[in-house]
Amino acid sequence: MLKIKKISEMIGMKVFTDSGEFFGEIEEANLLDNKIESWRMRVARESNVSSFLGGARGIIVPHQFVKSVGDVVIISKAAIPSASSEESDEII
Repeated sequence: MLKIKKISEMIGMKVFTDSGEFFGEIEEANLLDNKIESWRMRVARESNVSSFLGGARGIIVPHQFVKSVGDVVIISKAAIPSASSEESDEII
């Protein structure tokens, strides 16, 4: 059975990557034409991803990268900037 969640219930939910790493929490939903376009997520300090973001406190993840919503939210690791992409940008 399909269970529908309200956007207000999503705010503050814990976010994990599909590889099982803790990422942070949902702060806000961005809507376009009455549909969810993306999610603003706050990165936890203890997350491995926070070191790649520099001074940024969070990122905006397009809704297409959200894999599952239940007690927690699962996002694709492809939505998160990685150290290897930053290193390749610095070389260019």
